[in-house]
Amino acid sequence: MWTTLKWTAARTVLRTVGRASRGIRIGYRFGFDSGVMLDHVYENRARGVLGVGRLIDRVFLDAVGWRAIRARRELLSRVLREEIGRREGEVFVLDVAAGPGRYLQDLVEQTPPGRLRVLCRDLAPAGLRKGEAMAAERGLTGITYEAGDALAPVAPEGRAPDVIVVSGLYELLLDDAEVRGSIERLRGLLAEDGVLVFTTQTRHPQLELIAGVLTNRDGEPWVMKCRDMGQAEDWAALAGFKEVSSRRERVGLFTVTLCRA
Repeated sequence: MWTTLKWTAARTVLRTVGRASRGIRIGYRFGFDSGVMLDHVYENRARGVLGVGRLIDRVFLDAVGWRAIRARRELLSRVLREEIGRREGEVFVLDVAAGPGRYLQDLVEQTPPGRLRVLCRDLAPAGLRKGEAMAAERGLTGITYEAGDALAPVAPEGRAPDVIVVSGLYELLLDDAEVRGSIERLRGLLAEDGVLVFTTQTRHPQLELIAGVLTNRDGEPWVMKCRDMGQAEDWAALAGFKEVSSRRERVGLFTVTLCRA
């Protein structure tokens, strides 16, 4: 009873006063788990209606989960830069649930011309449109966007990807079999010497709060699942990857796993 009242009161505050925050407005429009929401988190610039909106947005953006997601992005970018650096010629990267792909655009911008080609896929049109607009504004030509289902991926035209990225998706899948199946299918899409890079949420101190107050892109309670890093590594090994290693981001909620075919 008390828990129900608590979450009801918190939802009421967010849906009224909280909407002065740009981030909270984005969350209720597109889902707090959406690519558009994550892009706002990555940008990390508090915005809102007057001073109170910016203040609420800053508190919102400083939540431990969002700080961990920004740290995850930093680690993921570092892992990808290292992988690009060890390869010769053009490296083809496919992100199967990219949203606007801000961190991938940064990677393209920081990489010498001709060394990197990125394909961003997502099911949400809003994230793809925003990504295309951002890339055009930055004058980037090495990154493209198309609709695609991360759980039913099709092979890109032309060549197999050297690197496939799955970031921020698996914690949204509550069925372990879906995660295992995804890893297996993506293994089949890779180039012969390709790598799969995926993230795992191993813990989160606010899971109950998030499920009780925030909504996902379908308007349902945002429920996530944490998994052991070793379990995720075992699934990659069972999918046929020869080398599997993980690193933890500095906040400590996520790991980034690199699986070499």
